[in-house]
Amino acid sequence: MKKTLLIVIILFLPAVMWGGEGKTVEYTVNGNLYEGYVINQNRKAPLVLLIHDWDGLTDYEIKRSRMLAELGYSVFAMDLFGAGVRPTEINDKRRLTGELYKDREKMRSLMKGALEKARSLGGDTGNAMVAGYCFGGAAVLEWARSGESLKGFISFHGGLKTPEGQDYSNTKGRILVMHGTADKVVSMDEFAALAKQLESDGIKHEMITYSGAPHAFTVFGSQRYQEEADKASWKRFTDFLKMQLKQ
Repeated sequence: MKKTLLIVIILFLPAVMWGGEGKTVEYTVNGNLYEGYVINQNRKAPLVLLIHDWDGLTDYEIKRSRMLAELGYSVFAMDLFGAGVRPTEINDKRRLTGELYKDREKMRSLMKGALEKARSLGGDTGNAMVAGYCFGGAAVLEWARSGESLKGFISFHGGLKTPEGQDYSNTKGRILVMHGTADKVVSMDEFAALAKQLESDGIKHEMITYSGAPHAFTVFGSQRYQEEADKASWKRFTDFLKMQLKQ
């Protein structure tokens, strides 16, 4: 009897281990290995999923995860490139993101797989939102168009174009887009086009621009970092989480 009870405890241990300490976790999607980062608070904590930029899941996403955890959220930072795949060369970054832009179904399956992993670890996926940076912001909007049942989709200086043949008619959660008016990668024309499409499709949304903020304005330590826009967007982000998620 004791041996049976011990086996049951071991089997369910990953789902009941809680606390504010983050850790790296491996998981598989379609037979391939990925490596995310998780911080679980408690079973009642709202869940925030994070999607990385084109350099993969790095210390940046881990820092943002810890900032969210300090506010009481459970966090799962997902990996869309594969375990150990953290590109440093521009060509590699373009290749990896380009492959996913060309295969939208794969991109969606990777995000869905990460969501399932977060759920298996005890994350409250019924009370969750997702946020992404740059490439991750574009992935967030792809997920919104897929009809995933999350409460919100947040893009920081992300790609805003809607692929041909897609729209937001299946979107279930609210959308928050934060963008720099000095962004030379994603134009204000694309920003306006997205706003018109969301309005046309009847999707509840909020779109904010920050004067003088270039692309990637939230990336600490980079030449593009703009402290004022970073702090303002972070405050709006955290206020948005409080408004939409059950505490």
